[in-house]
This record gives sequence, structure tokens and C-alpha cells, in this order.
Amino acid sequence: MAKNDKSLDAVSLIGGGLAAVGLTHFVKPELFAPITAPVFPDDTTTWTYRNGACETAIGVALVSPRTRRLGLVGLAGYLGFLGYRAVQAKA
Repeated sequence: MAKNDKSLDAVSLIGGGLAAVGLTHFVKPELFAPITAPVFPDDTTTWTYRNGACETAIGVALVSPRTRRLGLVGLAGYLGFLGYRAVQAKA
């Protein structure tokens, strides 16, 4: 049986969820301040918006199979960046 390329799969749903969370950074940035402040103590609000933009873009890229590879590369880079910042914040 051939797979329908237009059907929603798990990665598309995760991408949609990530994009929704990313957009929430702009609507309710105060929700993310307690998470963002320890890793980005300087100019936390700006970093909240930057993180929201990254999550929105990566999430949108994950939704479509045509851009999924780029989205996965972006996700890996973003997670690496966040991990690096978290380690630096603890040092």
C-alpha cells in the first residue's frame, strides 16, 4: 500500500506543536521567562522572542516532508546551542 504523502505523520504533528509553542513566545512571553532567564540572564525578553522565532521556523520546516531535513538540521543545531548555553550558565 502506497503512503499518502499528504497525510499527517508524527513528525508533522511534532512540528506543528513546536511551531505553536514558538508562536506562544510572542503572545505570552512571561510564560517562558522562568525557563529562559537562567540560560539567558542578559536581555531575557529579547532571547525569549529569538527562541520563539527559532522554534516557529523549525516547527514549520518539520511539518512538510519537503523541508523536513532542513528542519531536523535546524533542530539539532538549536538544541546544541541551547545545551551549550545551559552548560555555560552553570559554569
